[in-house]
Amino acid sequence: MNKKTIIILTILIITLVFLGIKVLANNKEAKNAPVLSSTDTEASESQKESKPLTQQKVVADKIEVVHFHGTHQCWSCITVGEYALKTIKDKFPDEFASGKIVYKDINGELKENQEIVVKYQARGSSLFVNAIRDEQDNIEEDVTVWRLVNSESQFVNYFERELNSLFGK
Repeated sequence: MNKKTIIILTILIITLVFLGIKVLANNKEAKNAPVLSSTDTEASESQKESKPLTQQKVVADKIEVVHFHGTHQCWSCITVGEYALKTIKDKFPDEFASGKIVYKDINGELKENQEIVVKYQARGSSLFVNAIRDEQDNIEEDVTVWRLVNSESQFVNYFERELNSLFGK
């Protein structure tokens, strides 16, 4: 064999070993993921089909913004969390300081966070808004934020409007 063939075979073997390790790691993560019942799955499906946040009739007493992510985050996952927190701190400083708006950054892969992952029915990286009224949860996933992640100003303007609408403003 010539040098070129040996190099190509070496690269191919390294790639196959890497892919094998990745598959094993994904299988291990899947085994450790919380098991959800069919009821949870049905609720999750209805959540996906729910109205956008601005169409909710709930006027919140308190809002929880929950950013779920994995241990290893990509740029857009990190950015969604940063922009959400920035919006809250910059546009709602009094509500944030008083606890009327709460921001939670949750690693969904950690066992200690399993209960909140199930409560929100979070799967992967996601941003949820819980408009709490009379101690009743009104949890909605906000998928629009992912389309706005490339523009901080558009993200902040959109998210500020969403939060204001939940406060009835």
